Parts: sequence; structure tokens; C-alpha cells
Amino acid sequence: MRSEVENYVFSQKTWNLELTRLRELILDCGLEENFKWMHPCYTYKGNNILLIHEFKNYCAILFHKETLLNDSKNILVQQTKNTQSARQIRFTDLSEIEALKKTKL
Repeated sequence: MRSEVENYVFSQKTWNLELTRLRELILDCGLEENFKWMHPCYTYKGNNILLIHEFKNYCAILFHKETLLNDSKNILVQQTKNTQSARQIRFTDLSEIEALKKTKL
């Protein structure tokens, strides 16, 4: 039986490959995988670190606490003007994921 995360990823028609790759990379970091707020959420020692999310024009990694990250390359984006601490990295294809996979924040 598939987990909720697998069901979510496989159900995405537009971003299936990208979300699958993001999931692989995130799991390689040793984070624990959960399903919260109807999206794959990754935690460390019970603390929410990030989630992966699909949108119409892109998929993204959403970091819950941007203030804990060093974004010297300016790749993090504020999701909306009302979002306080969360930031995201947006992707429109696999090549963008591969290009950033070794970037440290």
C-alpha cells in the first residue's frame, strides 16, 4: 500500500517527475517524511523543516523558517507579501533541480 506522500506525488500530472526527484534528494538528507497540510512535510527531531508543494506554474520546496538559512545566492522567494518567515525555492523542470542540488543554504 502506498503512503500518503507517494499517493500525493504520483497523483501530480504536471509535476510528478520534479516532485519525485525533490523527494529523493530530501530523503537523502536524513529528514523524516510526514504528510501534513495535505503535502509532503519533512522534519528533523520533530521540528518542521520544509515541505514540497505543487502550483500551477511551478513546484517548490517551502522552508518554514527562512531566518535559519543563509541565502547568499538569493534563491529563496517570498511566497506572498503576507508570508512572514517561510520562503521557497521554485522549480519549473528537472534541470533546475539538478542545477541547485548541491547548493547549501
